[in-house]
Amino acid sequence: MDRRLLVALVVLALVLACALPWTARVVAEPPLDDDIGSYPLDAIARVLAPGEALPCERQRLELVSYRGARMRYDRAARVHPAFKLRLQAFELLVVETANAHYGRAPRQLLHLGTHNCRRMRRYPEWLSEHALGNAIDVAGFEFAPAARGTHVPQGLPRALRGRFTVRLDQHWNAKRGAGAVHRAFLHALGQRLIEREDLFRVVLGPAWPGHHNHFHLDAAPYRVTEVF
Repeated sequence: MDRRLLVALVVLALVLACALPWTARVVAEPPLDDDIGSYPLDAIARVLAPGEALPCERQRLELVSYRGARMRYDRAARVHPAFKLRLQAFELLVVETANAHYGRAPRQLLHLGTHNCRRMRRYPEWLSEHALGNAIDVAGFEFAPAARGTHVPQGLPRALRGRFTVRLDQHWNAKRGAGAVHRAFLHALGQRLIEREDLFRVVLGPAWPGHHNHFHLDAAPYRVTEVF
């Protein structure tokens, strides 16, 4: 092929790619490796003897500060590098679900915390995944106004074309108006989190005691899901 023609084709492909809406260029990511035992933190013991020091007390953990890729986090998430990869895959799941319900992705993710050197509050003999930077508590999402020309789902309330916030504590059981749309979004997201077994091994929501206001997501070396 003529070199000038090849260069022209490459330039044309780049121009077309940049012209596409950002959401249209989001592609599905391959499944994560989720065999129990293959994850970098799986070898750490989760059951602790009375008075035993936590791993995060005995040594400095390898943590990174993460602010989000497809949406900004309202505050930095201090997590293990392997868990950061799961958060990035989670963001794609949120974008896909939000596009279906609102015609756009959230501007910001709201969370209640990531790294916290502690035991489980209800089961003090167990190490909390927060202690390893291996968990996040997602409280909700903030959406910016829909950009001009954005295709929104048919029947979307006019108020949801502007700025709004979706929170589990306010909208998980909402039944009317805009709240019902938020409920449908949160329930759809919860269901998809349960179905994506390669993403998070523990998925807890309002059905789990003490979780009325957030999704708890972690990658412990065991599986528990209790959302609905």
